[in-house]
Amino acid sequence: MKMGIVGLPNVGKSTMFNAITKAGAECANYPFCTIEPNVGVVAVPDERLQKLAEIYHPQKVTPAVIEFVDIAGLVKGASHGEGLGNKFLSHIREVDSIVEVVRCFEDTNIVHVDGNIDPIRDIETINLELVFADIETIEKRIDNTKKKIKADKKYAQELEILEKVKEWLSQGKPTRTMKLSEEEKEILKDAFLLTMKPILYIANVSEEQLSNAENDENVKKVKEYAKQENAAVIPLCVKIEEELASLEGKDQKEMLEALGLEESGLDKVIKTSYDLLGLMSFLTAGEPEVRAWTIKKGTKAPQAAGKIHSDIERGFIRAEIMSYNDLVREGSANAVKEKGLMRSEGKEYVMQDGDIVLFRFNV
Repeated sequence: MKMGIVGLPNVGKSTMFNAITKAGAECANYPFCTIEPNVGVVAVPDERLQKLAEIYHPQKVTPAVIEFVDIAGLVKGASHGEGLGNKFLSHIREVDSIVEVVRCFEDTNIVHVDGNIDPIRDIETINLELVFADIETIEKRIDNTKKKIKADKKYAQELEILEKVKEWLSQGKPTRTMKLSEEEKEILKDAFLLTMKPILYIANVSEEQLSNAENDENVKKVKEYAKQENAAVIPLCVKIEEELASLEGKDQKEMLEALGLEESGLDKVIKTSYDLLGLMSFLTAGEPEVRAWTIKKGTKAPQAAGKIHSDIERGFIRAEIMSYNDLVREGSANAVKEKGLMRSEGKEYVMQDGDIVLFRFNV
């Protein structure tokens, strides 16, 4: 799964990417220093893996991961090719959801592309460019659908939906704020609309603002705006997060304690991103490996098995499942079995977050 990190130039976007991935994307105080998207794969924080490792003593531990893509800064007019417009739009089309970094801090040493700090203007600049790009997409689709209707009237419903979406977009509203039925979403799926992608806003504050970020006026404005889209907002100081990311173990823990934080802002971003995409993890555990596997919420057992190997899905017989809590409480898989807490589930079983699974199959 891919998350695209976007934002206007000089809002802290690449610094954020550095902190998340420790990949060292170039940072500079000028627009477009990130021209090709930088890509980093990061682990989804999951305390359960460490506990399972203590029980099984595996040769390796493999967490679930999310891919973050740092996309070049966008400016007004991108949908018409301004700045790096066309590149920006092609890169964002490839991601599953958007993490938008919004600048909420003042700093005379870091220029703002529009001259002053106004987080809502910045959000609307990006959203409108995506809206304009989607209008163009929808208009092309409408023209094609009108041609199809001449040969087959079944496309009349599709045209009606497309016209409805165009009208919504023309009001400057992203399609993710529309109330659409599952059938309508399915029809729009292959249009790959940019404004349909779920979004998470990062309110980038200064170190001084951080301790009282929830009451900061700019952060409040971002939260109020995000409510319209049912979007999450995470206030954090990207600069501090980059420092935290450079530390490990005890040093990182001490810095978190000094800042009065239970976890890093970036751990929150990664967890929220995972949830934003409707993802969860099931677990496999043994001496060779303890591992978290990423699946969509609502996935059935055979399809989950297919994440490990297509042969396991094809030859699926059953899933032997125990809950993480039962295993930790009892201390071993044998103890879980003895208590009658190991379950045998069939093809219709819907996987639950934290299920520890052994798939039985035959090919």
